[in-house]
Amino acid sequence: MRALLDLALPAARLLDPETAHGLAIRALSTLPAGPAPVDDPRLGVTLFGLSFPNPVGLAAGFDKEAEVPDAMLAAGFGFVEVGTLTPRPQPGNPRPRNFRLTEDRAVINRYGFNSGGHGPARARLTARKGRPGIVGVNVGANKDSADRAADYVAGIEAFAGLASYFTANVSSPNTPGLRDLQEEKALDELLARLMETRERVAPGVPLLLKIAPDLALAHLDGVIEVVRRRRVDGLIVSNTTISRPAGLRSRHSIETGGLSGRPLFALSTRMLAEAYVRADGAFPLIGVGGIDSPETALAKIEAGASLIQLYSGLVYEGLGLAARIKQGLLARLTREGTTLPALTGRRARERVAERFPGT
Repeated sequence: MRALLDLALPAARLLDPETAHGLAIRALSTLPAGPAPVDDPRLGVTLFGLSFPNPVGLAAGFDKEAEVPDAMLAAGFGFVEVGTLTPRPQPGNPRPRNFRLTEDRAVINRYGFNSGGHGPARARLTARKGRPGIVGVNVGANKDSADRAADYVAGIEAFAGLASYFTANVSSPNTPGLRDLQEEKALDELLARLMETRERVAPGVPLLLKIAPDLALAHLDGVIEVVRRRRVDGLIVSNTTISRPAGLRSRHSIETGGLSGRPLFALSTRMLAEAYVRADGAFPLIGVGGIDSPETALAKIEAGASLIQLYSGLVYEGLGLAARIKQGLLARLTREGTTLPALTGRRARERVAERFPGT
């Protein structure tokens, strides 16, 4: 399956990105997934009370509607995050809303939480209940919601008993006003409601928060303080960026939306290291943004990530990327005679001492 899809990758790049993605999901949903590969025990990570067979996860956005989690687990991912899912169906922003920046190995999207709503995804996850594999659910709010916090609460209620963990996505740049939920007072109120809901309907299921890479460091201080105070289980750093690093070559770089892929790597990794230093071991971090090789995966881990996630890298590297990253990590562990926990965060302070990306 993986080999067939990778062979089709060059042809897929001739199609509109959203159309190509839809065809990939359709292919994955019709082909037999098969069992997940057995990973070397050295790649195992125990976190949030969950046992991850390897640290390489699929970020939210690829499997928005929870259509192919088992196929992606079979492709070698240690965990899969579906969504973002909103309570009611919504179409998202008008097309075109996804752009390949091929020269930059990047993607810009402005989907705007296009979602079929909780119902269809809940039915699919109910149908796979009892199957092995860690599947997290990323929840968000409808664009026209009068009470966005209530939408996040509804997400936890809808997927209780089905989600291995929950992620509250307050950092998409494509829903107007959503990132305001990262402001300290609003975030504190939101997380208080979510933690209460979690304890009521899904006790012990981890709740994570996904943040933007565009936060000022003083703002990040406030986020970390709230996450610690509310005892949220972990932080995902980061979502896409609204910034445009110097040197982008693609004609699509002028499009509005969130930038992901290789140009996001420096900023997201710096923010990961900043969060790691500030958290001081209070909670673990998942590193996302610009991972497209074993080297970039290792850099995320050394900057403070206990787990990593990727998505845009698949656009250019294919489904074999997860396996290549795992092979590269194992080679490093063998060469250094070390462990993944020993690598986690060991260069975070070096990262925060460097010049800030873009300055």
